[in-house]
Amino acid sequence: MSQAQAILFGLALGDALGNPTEFMSLPIIKKNYGEIGIQHPPTPALYTDDTQMTVALTEGLLEAGVEASLDEQMTAVGDRFVHWMHHAPHRAPGLTCLRGVEQFKAHSDWRTSGILTAQGCGSAMRVASIGYLYQHNPMRLLEVAAASSIITHNHPRTIASAIAAAVLVKLALDGIHPQEYLRQVMEITDGISTEFDQCMYRVGQAHFASEERCLQHIGEGWIGEEAVGLAIWCVTRYPDDYLAVVRRAANTNGDSDSIACIAGGISAARLGLDAIPSDWRARCENADELVDLAERMTRARI
Repeated sequence: MSQAQAILFGLALGDALGNPTEFMSLPIIKKNYGEIGIQHPPTPALYTDDTQMTVALTEGLLEAGVEASLDEQMTAVGDRFVHWMHHAPHRAPGLTCLRGVEQFKAHSDWRTSGILTAQGCGSAMRVASIGYLYQHNPMRLLEVAAASSIITHNHPRTIASAIAAAVLVKLALDGIHPQEYLRQVMEITDGISTEFDQCMYRVGQAHFASEERCLQHIGEGWIGEEAVGLAIWCVTRYPDDYLAVVRRAANTNGDSDSIACIAGGISAARLGLDAIPSDWRARCENADELVDLAERMTRARI
């Protein structure tokens, strides 16, 4: 159970740390929080639509069953997304997510509801639990991750991004060193999306003396492959330090909460629950619900 808890708290608290800085440029972040930027999530640590949708997706998979057909699973996930859209407190959800969910609600067909022109990171930010549930069934992992993107983000670059984000959690759980993440992700996603491939090449080139220049070279994270690429860079830069990973991810020019959410889930999957400060976990929004969800993920896992 501790692995599932680590992933959920790792992503939720990364999300909460990046939430206040999401729409700030780095100079404004430094002006507001000092030269080293934001260092701690607020109290309470409120997360965004990233974690809300992670929870909704996970609940859908558990409700349908981890060995159910894709149609059964994605119908359940879609229903959970519809409930999220209407009942969860809105935390700046992405327009593509909302449009995709609206289309699913109207037609109940996950294969055609996704936005064909989608570019954002909305399908990559929510798939960490897929990497956990299907750690030992990699082919099924790829299939479920791709389908979970298609329901809202039906573009090759977003599908590749969702696959990569789920695979990264698996690699972390497998004990693979972060220095290997980029190579293995590029092998697994090879040929799906030119845009995704190009961004991964930029990640591999980001070896400048300045961390800020490295981040700028990769992108700002609003686009799916950039959010994944920046998360890979942060985890690789600080392989043994969850706090350093999410702090670096949250102090960026772009989609800080999504970058820190993706990176936080990966780092916590590798380092475990104890890598996350207990006082951070205590002030996390809906902490008891995350613990309960982690228990059910553990029981359901293949």
